[in-house]
Amino acid sequence: MQRSFEVDSETTFPYGVAMIGEVRQVLDFDRSTKERPVQAADDNGLLMWQVEVLDLDPDARQRTLKVKIAAPVQPVPPAAPEGVPFRPVVFEKLTVTPYVDTNGQRPRQAFSLKASGMRAPGARQAAPKAA
Repeated sequence: MQRSFEVDSETTFPYGVAMIGEVRQVLDFDRSTKERPVQAADDNGLLMWQVEVLDLDPDARQRTLKVKIAAPVQPVPPAAPEGVPFRPVVFEKLTVTPYVDTNGQRPRQAFSLKASGMRAPGARQAAPKAA
């Protein structure tokens, strides 16, 4: 059974999302120590990065979300529009992985979000490279 599935960023977030904060490294929980942090990598060896975003849907149940990005180098977010304190973004190749969160008093359905990149809304997606 497939664990994760691809979704369209603009369909998943019809009101859009805005990046808050900066792009951060995701640390490998098992290999990192306090003295020696080790950046996590995905199954393909790509480094894992994380951004926190604000869901701009006024009725969203969860206002802030964290999206992981698998990329060989730190992703560069689009510039914030002039006079706006946050950066609207669209995620490329966004996938959702549902799981059961057992950290609370009782288990609940949760999900994680992973993308291959991000861009400004309205910006064209990069064309695939020819082989």
